Amino acid sequence: MSSNAELSSVSSRLHELIGRITEIAGGLGSEDHEGLGTELFEVERALRSAQRRLDRLIGR
Repeated sequence: MSSNAELSSVSSRLHELIGRITEIAGGLGSEDHEGLGTELFEVERALRSAQRRLDRLIGR
């Protein structure tokens, strides 16, 4: 598998992971989990930034 194909696969998996994290963070509505949701949204933003950088590298 070429490096570009491998990186493309990583990008796809990263996209799936971002979706899962977003779903979990959005489902944390109670005050007990508010801090956790906020932190998960921060993780989501960091992963989206990483995905954009990766996509630029592979020419998506």
